[in-house]
Amino acid sequence: MASAAEGVQEAAAAGRRYWRWSKADFFPEPSFRSWRAYGGALLSTGPRLRDRVTSRSSEAVEAGTLLAQSENPLRRCLSWVDLAFLGFGSVVGSGVFVLTGQEARFDAGPAVPLAYAAAGFSALLSSFCYAELATEIPSAGGSFSYLRVELGDMAAFLAAGNILLEAVVGAAGLGRSWTSYLAALIGRDSDALRIHVPALADGFNLLDPIAVVVLCATSALAVSGARLTSTINSAASVVGIAIIAFVLGGGFAHFDPANLGPSFFPFGAAGVFRAAAVVYWSYTGFDMVATMAEETRNPGRDVPLGLISSMSAITAVYCAMSLALVGMQRYSEIDANAAYSVAFAAAGMKWARYVVALGALKGMTSGLLVGALGQARYTTQIARTHMIPPYFALVHPRTGTPIYATAAVTLGAACVALFSSLDVLASVSSISTLFIFALVAVALLVRRYYVAGATSPAQLRTFLAFLALIVFSSIGMSVYYNSGYARRWPGYVAFGALWVVGTAGMALCAKQQRAPKVYGVPLMPWLPAMSVATNLFLMGSLGSLAYMRFGICTAAMLVYYVLFGVHATYDMAHSEDQTTSTANAAIDGVEQGKIVPV
Repeated sequence: MASAAEGVQEAAAAGRRYWRWSKADFFPEPSFRSWRAYGGALLSTGPRLRDRVTSRSSEAVEAGTLLAQSENPLRRCLSWVDLAFLGFGSVVGSGVFVLTGQEARFDAGPAVPLAYAAAGFSALLSSFCYAELATEIPSAGGSFSYLRVELGDMAAFLAAGNILLEAVVGAAGLGRSWTSYLAALIGRDSDALRIHVPALADGFNLLDPIAVVVLCATSALAVSGARLTSTINSAASVVGIAIIAFVLGGGFAHFDPANLGPSFFPFGAAGVFRAAAVVYWSYTGFDMVATMAEETRNPGRDVPLGLISSMSAITAVYCAMSLALVGMQRYSEIDANAAYSVAFAAAGMKWARYVVALGALKGMTSGLLVGALGQARYTTQIARTHMIPPYFALVHPRTGTPIYATAAVTLGAACVALFSSLDVLASVSSISTLFIFALVAVALLVRRYYVAGATSPAQLRTFLAFLALIVFSSIGMSVYYNSGYARRWPGYVAFGALWVVGTAGMALCAKQQRAPKVYGVPLMPWLPAMSVATNLFLMGSLGSLAYMRFGICTAAMLVYYVLFGVHATYDMAHSEDQTTSTANAAIDGVEQGKIVPV
């Protein structure tokens, strides 16, 4: 079988038109050639599902063989500076201008900077995990590819579904917020530019056509090319830094310590953690940097530098900006939709509200632009595996971008943004993000401590036992904190001790099976184990409504997987070409074996 690069060249040389539309482009697998074939596939669902659950991919597949599915390559044109600015552009403006007012007003009060610090600490832990995995598996699929390699097809599919959910919901939330700040910029109420439809339920009755237009416009720019998009984002980020400096300078110039009282924790510690779980959404842009590894000139060096430098700076900026807001205006008077603009106006700087609103619009536009770039890369890699139709994996030969994938995410986001309010969107997006980040940390532990065919059964049992203890104690701590026993200390001691035993036991008794090639997470396994704990803890701080929505979405994903995904990926993995290349996995890379049973 030809190498991945040769496969891409051969596909391009075949002269197939990019702009095409046929059943074979969406469902090329044998299971979908006829209704009779599909019926036979459904009857084989059990064995196929077992095969998919136990199968693992390889680095060579994710960053090599699968590239041929796109017919044309993504272009390597980015440096670590580009990645750092992409991280900054995708994050700053997509959270602090959007959620700070909402969470200060309703959940954390003056303690909202602590919520950002807690969320930022968890996000920084996750960025370390992403940095190592991105250097080892430089694929456009990001966390999806990492999970396919380390945890198998089923875990990757659940992540894929939540990645797409996060992409759609996150972009929709930004689009809605863009409209709110535009209204503030022209001196109108935050909902003035929306269309009220009384017949619809609350939270879904304010239609937002402006958000739809903005989403379509930024996505159109993103498909023009990664290099052009990065250049525009970098220039816009310089403007954004100036706006942030103005916000901090003006905010602290009007800082009144009395606004932090009479209680710094009006909603208690529970409110701070509840806010941390929601504002975590404002850190989610950093995973888009990992999806650009396939378009980075030197991913082994550039991805860790871009990820960690941008996340460290962003965490400090968020804490300072949120402190400036609650210092300018008492939390009970903050406007939940356009917090900074209204706060400056209340402080007597009416002209400043327009500068802030303009800066927020810039930040959210950058977030939408980089989000469209990264989300399409996720979708492209998912489509390359045939979990969704491979039509969405096609890369345009001239722009070097996945136009179909970008259009699909944009269409979904536009439909959601037209109807759904920000509070509905934020909780759904946060729980999906936290779930994926927790899985990525587990995948990194698996990568370091388990290698198929090399790890002995005894070593595997030891590792799994301590991993289970880490996960169980992390879930237990979260459940206990949100139970009626939250004020009693023995539970925290017990679950904390179990977590320490699990992590220390893994460090001392489970032998690492693999060393990182370029960049490695420090303090292994303590740092990834802490990432698991913080992400699961923040998940527990979200309300039952978020879990209900998450459960409904996950159930729908599993129905799709059983009816379509499992059969398409089974055919893909067991096709003649893939079977041939199994013998040369080190060269061409295909799915390597099964997870060894304990």
